Amino acid sequence: MFKYLQKYFAVHLFGYSQRKTRLVSKDGRCNIEFGNVGAQSRLIFFVDIWTTVLDLKWRYKIIIFITTFLGSWFLFGLLWYIVAYVHKDLPEFHPSINHTSCVNNINGLTSAFLFSLETQVTIGYGYRYVTEQCGSAIFLLVFQSILGFIINSFMCGAILAKISRSKKRAKTITFSKNAVVSEQGGKLCLLIRVANLRKSLLISSHIYGKLLRTRVTPEGETIILDQININFVVDAGNENLFFISPLTIYHIIDHNSPFFHMAAENLLQQDFELVVFLDGTVESTSATCQVRTSYVPEEVLWGYRFAPMVSKTKEGKYRVDFHNFSKTVAVETPHCALCLYNEKDARNRLKRGCDNPNFVLAEVSETDVTKM
Repeated sequence: MFKYLQKYFAVHLFGYSQRKTRLVSKDGRCNIEFGNVGAQSRLIFFVDIWTTVLDLKWRYKIIIFITTFLGSWFLFGLLWYIVAYVHKDLPEFHPSINHTSCVNNINGLTSAFLFSLETQVTIGYGYRYVTEQCGSAIFLLVFQSILGFIINSFMCGAILAKISRSKKRAKTITFSKNAVVSEQGGKLCLLIRVANLRKSLLISSHIYGKLLRTRVTPEGETIILDQININFVVDAGNENLFFISPLTIYHIIDHNSPFFHMAAENLLQQDFELVVFLDGTVESTSATCQVRTSYVPEEVLWGYRFAPMVSKTKEGKYRVDFHNFSKTVAVETPHCALCLYNEKDARNRLKRGCDNPNFVLAEVSETDVTKM
């Protein structure tokens, strides 16, 4: 009970959770910024203009969309006005009755703009139309039609791709608010719950984790955000998950785990961030997506397990109660992984000794008896 009270006061009174700086927020956004990026390096983003436009926020994308179309209409309207001016089609030149205009009924810049709009969006021709009198007008007509088609394809494609990005599908994949540490199958495990809020599946799903912490190398170099692989499994492994109902994934805290030397008493004093990733393919669109979240020490509850949330109704259907999705239940748990393994080792040696008629009780040390 003392350790749980200690954790409560550490989080709520002393503000440990405020001190931690996350690299990945709970909703998957990365808390990182780039500084001193040269102007030449920024030009590289325009080489891959498609990805740059897709990554823009909606407000900037809409501004670019409107500006591009208005700008192209006005630019070509100005060119049509120049063609009419050079060919002396405008009313101020008082053309004769036998004069044939390049574009009929262009009387000024406004009418030239309207003709440009009609040409590029293909809603003409009626009152204003091109004649075969001059080749420059025909060339300009062909050029604007081709360029307008390219602009339409790019801008409409960018908006469609933005809407259909699998990043939005990832919003319907949710992780539990906290991770828990408890004993599962005789092993100490770190458990996380993940749920798919849609009935459509994520196929070929794969789940894994990264432990981020600061490490000092033997050469004295300090590495910030050093990454350590964390393996998560379900009963059937960590790949090709049948992700139709909420799953509880777990990481076995063994001798190879970075959590092996952590204990309930010193967990809050640790400085790490556990980032969990779920990769999969959206069944309806075949697009790949990634969901991620993170846990800091204050969000790891030692000595708890998740409450059950799947039940079977009288009608034979399976019911998922999301009220219990992040609900935890306190259970008896060893306060460190080393203690659990030492206790099991001592019990195994004692059992082997009892089965051996030549066993001497002194072979079990006082330390082992104390740990049992």
